[in-house]
Amino acid sequence: MTDDAFETIMSALSQAAAHARGEDVPGLVVHAPRVAADLDVAAIRRRTGASQARFAQSIGIAVSTLRNWEQGRRRPEGPARVLLALLDPNPRVVQELLVGEG
Repeated sequence: MTDDAFETIMSALSQAAAHARGEDVPGLVVHAPRVAADLDVAAIRRRTGASQARFAQSIGIAVSTLRNWEQGRRRPEGPARVLLALLDPNPRVVQELLVGEG
């Protein structure tokens, strides 16, 4: 490995560590789906035609978690937010991709 490559890698690792600590990293652009507050979880679920229990099972969460989202006590984060953002325009995406129903 060249010295330049090593320095580039070490700089990137240093920036990643700073970001993980919550520090400002100049030039860093974070891409995320719409904020969870923009997602109407209950409406997304209703468009799938699934009950709370069935919808929760299909996306791998507890029914209580889904109820908390739908009632505004909690907001989906991370991978759940991404999945809901995918389900919003296409409520059958889970069935089409994971279950093979289409």
